[in-house]
Amino acid sequence: MNKIPKKSRSGWIIIVVAIISLLSFGVDFYKIYQKQQQTEGSNQGLKDQIIQNNETIKTTQAEIDKLNNEDLRKANTAVKQEIVDLKSSYSAAVVAYEQVLYLQDRGSNITDELSKFSSILSFLSKDDLASALKTTKDLVAETDKEKSRLSALAAAPIPANVPAINTAPSSGFQRQKVTVDGTSFLVDIISADLNTTKVIVDTASDGTCANNCPVLPLATYVSRSGAYAGVNGTYFCPDTYPSCVDKKNSFDVLVMNKNKVYFNSDNNVYSTVPVAIFSGNSARFISQSSGWGRDTGVDAVIANRPLLVLDGNNQFGSGGEDKEIIRSNRGFLGASGNTGYIGVVHGVTVVEMAKVLQTMGIKNAINLDSGGSTALWSGGYKDGPGRDLPNVVLFVKK
Repeated sequence: MNKIPKKSRSGWIIIVVAIISLLSFGVDFYKIYQKQQQTEGSNQGLKDQIIQNNETIKTTQAEIDKLNNEDLRKANTAVKQEIVDLKSSYSAAVVAYEQVLYLQDRGSNITDELSKFSSILSFLSKDDLASALKTTKDLVAETDKEKSRLSALAAAPIPANVPAINTAPSSGFQRQKVTVDGTSFLVDIISADLNTTKVIVDTASDGTCANNCPVLPLATYVSRSGAYAGVNGTYFCPDTYPSCVDKKNSFDVLVMNKNKVYFNSDNNVYSTVPVAIFSGNSARFISQSSGWGRDTGVDAVIANRPLLVLDGNNQFGSGGEDKEIIRSNRGFLGASGNTGYIGVVHGVTVVEMAKVLQTMGIKNAINLDSGGSTALWSGGYKDGPGRDLPNVVLFVKK
């Protein structure tokens, strides 16, 4: 048998290896080609999906635009606006009505104002908001005019038989005419010797009350506490005021009643309202109730604004809240040494009352509630009785 030369055999091996390599490369190339085709197919699928999604978005937006233009949507928008307008009209009417009540508390004839308010309610019931708003504006203008008139009024008229005395009495009740800077004011005042009289605060509720709080006439407080004199207490939220609907007859200043119960203690940390403290035969007045703790060893604690006189110095020279710059009957609580005072100054602004009390020689005094809440008792009502009250200041024999 003939043998293949070694040289030829090597050539064949090289050829076989080359063929195998070419076949392997071809297989790999085919796989790469297939993968590329698959990728291109996926990309095209994504592109087609994106185009389809864009078309869906356009179609959906068109449907939304169509819905927005439908009558029902427009009608809903109009109803919402009507509700907003109605709330606005109602809120304006409530504010105007409270101003009418405010004027009534100060003795104004409010017949015309109440007639206008009735018209406002009628317009609101008929959804005639334009007429309701116009009438409300007219009513506000009338109440503003009346408040200006009250501010410009002369002091309250004084009966001819009232004596002209510019000093506070040493004891008991006295009605007197006090003249300050050429203007005379009518003052009802009760003086008490703190060596024989205890000053207490009586409250209708047993503890802090936020809404629907109990109230009593001043005469009832006097009777149940065995007092011989008393005056109305702090500002509070009357139940006749619409804005007081969720805080009827409540008050939010610091008070300690005769049972040593502190009211509104949480406010004590933050309050800047002045406070009067009576203990034994003396009294202390502090410009901010935040400076007073919860000492129950004293007889009475009552805060209200503003502080009128401190250590003989007038503390209220000008300004004040709207209700304080109109002439009205105003209660006060004061002390000089071991003498305590409660009383009412008639037809004064808070600024004028501070001057009156300073002129009378009262060393310390704070303002109490005014207007329809004003009441003073000494063997019977000297002023008032006014509305029922959530708290009062009383003089009780020791």
